[in-house]
Amino acid sequence: MENSIKVLFIGDIVGRPGRKILKDYLDDFAESYDFIITNVENASHGFGLTEKNHNELCEAGIHCFTSGNHIWDKKDIYSYINNSDRLIRPWNYPKGTYGVGHRIFDVKNTKIAVMNFLGRTFMSPLDSPWEIVEKEIEEIKKEAPIVIVDFHAEATAEKICFGRFCSDCKISAVLGTHTHVQTADEKIINNYTAYITDVGFCGVYDSVIGMAYEPSLKRLVSSIPERFDIADSPILELNAVSMSFDAVSGQAQSIERIKFIKDYSEETE
Repeated sequence: MENSIKVLFIGDIVGRPGRKILKDYLDDFAESYDFIITNVENASHGFGLTEKNHNELCEAGIHCFTSGNHIWDKKDIYSYINNSDRLIRPWNYPKGTYGVGHRIFDVKNTKIAVMNFLGRTFMSPLDSPWEIVEKEIEEIKKEAPIVIVDFHAEATAEKICFGRFCSDCKISAVLGTHTHVQTADEKIINNYTAYITDVGFCGVYDSVIGMAYEPSLKRLVSSIPERFDIADSPILELNAVSMSFDAVSGQAQSIERIKFIKDYSEETE
C-alpha cells in the first residue's frame, strides 16, 4: 500500500540457535521490510547480550533491539549500552539507569518511535509504565507518528489491559514478549493498535522455551536451583509478527503471525 511502512518484530532470541535462524530468515526476507526489531535480552547463551553478539546482530540487519529484565546478565552491557544507537532497555527502570527506554528512528521519510517497558505483575517492582506512557506519549507522537511498544511482562491480563490502554493513547503497536510462547490472539485494537500477547521466541524447537529439557525438569521437580543450558537440536524455529502502518497517521493496517521452522540436520551431519 502507498504510504505504508512495513515492520517485522522478531520474538526473544535465545542463544546461538536463535541468532542462527534469525540470520537465515533475514537473508531471505529482510528486503520485504522497512524496519526490523527484535528482543535481545536472551541472545547470548540465553542470558543477556554481549557486545560481540550486539555487533553481530547489527550486521544481520536489525534496526532496533528491545530487551527486558535479563539485559543486565552479561556485565559488559555497562561498557557499551550508552554507546549503542539501536539498543533500548525497559523505560520504567529508575532514573540514572544505564541506557535509554525509547528511541526514534528515521524510516522512509517518516519516524518510528520504539518504547520498551517491563510489566509489574510477578516481576520486580519498577516505576509505573502506565504513568510514563500517559506523561510522555503526547510529545513523542508530535515527532513520530508510528509508536511501537515492546511490553516485556509475565501476566496475560496485564498485557491485554496495557494494550487497550496504549490504544486509547493512539500507540501504533503493543507487542508482548518474555514468556517465549507465541500466542494466537493477534488483532488490531480500536481499529488502530496492532496487538499480540506474546510474539514468541527464536531458538531450538524441541526445548523448554529455548532451554534444555533435563535441567529444566530437574529444577522444577526438585525446586533446587539448576544451571540452565541452551537446548541442542538441529530443528530451530523463529517466531515473529509482520505489521504494516500508515506512515502519516501511525494507524496499524495489518498484523500477521510468523512461525518459521527449519531443520539443520544435514548441516550438522
